[in-house]
Amino acid sequence: MAGEWRADVASGRMSQPPIPLLPVHLEQGYAQAVPELSLAWRAAPAPDPTLQVLNDDLAVEVGLDPAWLAGPDGLEFLLGQVPQSVPTVAQVYAGHQFGGYSPRLGDGRALLLGELLDTDGQRRDLHLKGSGRTPFARGGDGKAVLGPMLREYLMGEAMHALGIPTTRALSVVATGERVMREEGYLPGAVLCRVAASHLRVGTFQFAAANGGPDLVRRLADYAIARHYPAITTDAHGPDNLGDPGNPYLALLEAVAGAQAQLLAQWMSVGFIHGVMNTDNMTISGQTIDYGPCAFLDAYDPATVFSSIDHGGRYAYGNQPGIAQWNLARFAETLLPLLHPDPDTAVDRATDALSGFARRYDAAVTAILAAKLGLPEPESAAESESDADAVAAAGAVQPRALIADCLELLREQRVDFTGFFRALAAGTARDLFAEPTAFDAWAQRRAAMVVGEPVEVAAAMNRINPAYIPRNHRVEEALAAATDGDLALFERLLSAVRRPFDERADLADLAEPAPDDAPAHVTFCGT
Repeated sequence: MAGEWRADVASGRMSQPPIPLLPVHLEQGYAQAVPELSLAWRAAPAPDPTLQVLNDDLAVEVGLDPAWLAGPDGLEFLLGQVPQSVPTVAQVYAGHQFGGYSPRLGDGRALLLGELLDTDGQRRDLHLKGSGRTPFARGGDGKAVLGPMLREYLMGEAMHALGIPTTRALSVVATGERVMREEGYLPGAVLCRVAASHLRVGTFQFAAANGGPDLVRRLADYAIARHYPAITTDAHGPDNLGDPGNPYLALLEAVAGAQAQLLAQWMSVGFIHGVMNTDNMTISGQTIDYGPCAFLDAYDPATVFSSIDHGGRYAYGNQPGIAQWNLARFAETLLPLLHPDPDTAVDRATDALSGFARRYDAAVTAILAAKLGLPEPESAAESESDADAVAAAGAVQPRALIADCLELLREQRVDFTGFFRALAAGTARDLFAEPTAFDAWAQRRAAMVVGEPVEVAAAMNRINPAYIPRNHRVEEALAAATDGDLALFERLLSAVRRPFDERADLADLAEPAPDDAPAHVTFCGT
């Protein structure tokens, strides 16, 4: 198959004028470690590029000069117009999309510019989206349009400010093209994304299907070295959880742990990814690919915003279960590395995956307890079977209180984000159309709260955002930006970059959509 790809390169490569030497050293460690999983390719040129947004702080963090990036040479760089001596590649992967397996997906409109070391010495990917068709485009035009690229920029910055692991956008550049979509001709754009890596569950699925255990082993060794270096790949690694000497079981447990923490954080802020296919789950534990994503307004676990999720597979409340399902697909790719006997390998993978639910439950309970102003739950309360013993010992047991709170929010369709800030302010009762049930719950909570009310409220406000990317505000901002006005986008970006700091001039951005607003629908943004 690699030979076929090289033939594609020969027929599809584009020539380009040279630009001055880059002020940063780009490496290609991934392409060199597993060359079977990427294809050399070049970005398409843009006829009339203009910089829309540039993430100055992120640029400095990854060792790039914002002033250079904003200039003509930097603009070319952000579009992938790099010297021929700098190889750029499109990555291939497979994936389960809405439960159905697709054997070959990949960067259909994207390129990996390369890897660099940031100011902390961490390896980061620079990756383009909307940079032109590749052989993995599957009939698409390889382009992106301005609105969805600005959405990804905004969402990444919001998640980062909330402390949630995420890829982040370095820039959005308008190409000067008009791209045909269902809504008509829209301004084209290219996004430059920074990520810990672009290794996905789907990457392992493709490797297992096309290269077998040897390729999976090399890919896993690369993932361990890059993301989980505490796991040693020799025969006596001390961190090989549950199976000394097997780093691949340790990798499975490490990825499951990272995803358990990530999903707990998603759920705690009401984030709905919208398209949790296996090709959208990273090995690093970062959030990736902000397509039809959105945030809850009224709390309801059945909430679905994506226009293509007809069966509600990726509804808000289903996300932890889907994450575990995706991890099972990851585990399947590693089975030959876990033990020579297939049945033993399955048993070991099952044991490793069984910890996901426990880790997720402990993480989300701890976060929600803090959001409600409660002391940290005792570790002894990690399972319901320990509830009586924990209660007898006098330890905090907030699970029932948390569950009852969420049920109250669902029954009375209370705004999820606003509730926690109102609880800290002492005004939460006003959010309930029928407050009697809330009053009874609030009395139970008061008995659990420890500390001075002012201090408890301040601690709650440090973790409960006043500002999230409210769906109706996001759509307003993107519509205006598509028409050439970035003012609303920049105002919203300013708010979500400091989500815990209430500001009087931004009070409207903390409000949910009006009751008579149309139902929010999101799209993949292709």
